[in-house]
Amino acid sequence: MLVANLAALLWAKTHLFAAWLFQDEGTVGWDPISLWRQMNWPARTVVIILFIMSAWSIGVMIDRWIAFSAARKQSRQFAPAVAGALREGKLDEAIRVAERNKKSHLAKVVTAGLQEFKAHGESSEIPGEQIEASKRALERAEAIVHAELKRGLGGLATIGSTAPFVGLFGTVIGILNAFRKMSENKGATGIGVVAGGISEALVTTALGLFVAIPAVMMFNYFTGKVEAFDVEMDNSSSELVDYFLKRTSLTARR
Repeated sequence: MLVANLAALLWAKTHLFAAWLFQDEGTVGWDPISLWRQMNWPARTVVIILFIMSAWSIGVMIDRWIAFSAARKQSRQFAPAVAGALREGKLDEAIRVAERNKKSHLAKVVTAGLQEFKAHGESSEIPGEQIEASKRALERAEAIVHAELKRGLGGLATIGSTAPFVGLFGTVIGILNAFRKMSENKGATGIGVVAGGISEALVTTALGLFVAIPAVMMFNYFTGKVEAFDVEMDNSSSELVDYFLKRTSLTARR
């Protein structure tokens, strides 16, 4: 209720805030609002683009953090449970355990392999073809899960590499604006003449770095996580194939 009241109040006062934000003042200030007022619209556009890039990258960071945390948590619960079911030869139980942990990267891969092995086990195929079909199912599942884990990371890399140049573009605009003010006010001196251009150059440069650095750091962090998950999926696939081979061998002997 409190949040709804605050939102309604902010919405009602939006026009006053906008008028205050965009009003033109002649005084020179270095606080964020004064810097914004001293900018021309090309520099403001750069700032808005950088804020959008920052918001998008933060959204990706939060999404990947939640997804990776859930995958890690469920995988820790899933691994011992499915291992126990497989030791007892209970394929159906192992599949049910995997389906209860749908956010686990290991469960997604193991489910695909188990379902394929079970489907071919009920057919008249020879054991070799059964194993190969299960291997292909595991490889497909690994590729799909890998793509899911990397979702959004390409955008983080793009933002991390381009944000400084977007900020640099704003810096160039600010410097040009400062020179233009100087040429228009040849007889005038003081910081007030070039304050607008300097503010544009400083703010856009700082914002470009502010957006880029976290994006690059988190891209590297999440990429390392994906590589670790890939190793875990490869190990699970190898162990599952070994289980299929042993189970097929025992069935053939019988």
